[in-house]
Amino acid sequence: MADYKYENIKIDIEDGIAFVALNRPEKRNAMSPALHYEMDEALPRLEFDPNVKVVVITGAGGNFSAGQDLQKFFRELEKNPLERSKAASAANRWRWERLYNFSKPTIAMVHGYCVGGAFMQLLGCDFAIAADNATFSLSEVNWGILPGALVSKVVADMVLPRHALYYACLGEPFNGKEAARIGMVNSSVPLKKLKPAVINLAKRLMSKSPAVLKATKQAVRHCRTMDFYQSYDYLAAKGQAIKVGDAEDSYNTGLKQFLEEKSYKPTFQPFKLKRGAATQRKKKAK
Repeated sequence: MADYKYENIKIDIEDGIAFVALNRPEKRNAMSPALHYEMDEALPRLEFDPNVKVVVITGAGGNFSAGQDLQKFFRELEKNPLERSKAASAANRWRWERLYNFSKPTIAMVHGYCVGGAFMQLLGCDFAIAADNATFSLSEVNWGILPGALVSKVVADMVLPRHALYYACLGEPFNGKEAARIGMVNSSVPLKKLKPAVINLAKRLMSKSPAVLKATKQAVRHCRTMDFYQSYDYLAAKGQAIKVGDAEDSYNTGLKQFLEEKSYKPTFQPFKLKRGAATQRKKKAK
């Protein structure tokens, strides 16, 4: 198993789930340039790690993230434009390009504070579950700047315009229940049930065909910005691409199990993965 040792992030892999925690608890996991560099390196490693099936983005010490570290990211780099540019590129790359296009499912597990720049990784993840008492805030307006990088864009894309305007223009905090109500997260649960809820979602995702799951999440994400005719062509090509190099041979396997073997009901459950069958045979052999 790969060895993930970093100073500003902590990675634990449990039964195929990689919990990636921003690890600056004394700063409520505010993001420094060093943290961005480590996340930018770690995510590609996790994407190609065969022991990782789902990635969970969270924070250590009781908070998701208090946004950018104003001292480290802004003040200390004011007179160093080269380093500021490198840090900004790494910050934007891991929080959006890497997460948005990640080949494996990603889940944001939100507790404590989720503020400002942390909305990028929150919304860059495919799914998000929050603690009821989590504190969300687009507070930039309160200290004289815009919600920067892609925050304004991704918030406006994720929720209804009225909600985006309300919370961005007022800078007022809201909790996990409100985040779920406006569509910022999938669901909100009591804090003590947060990790079990995330694990439950991760396990359900891992029961699906990896190739089909990857293609499906890419299709839903990318079709949002296409017109109907572009979507027809894109989805036809994506559907055909699934059949190439799919270890599960999902199309034929699913049809066979449903039509001929009658071994599952696709409305309620996925077809049985080949690797699952192999695991069962190994257990019986023992």
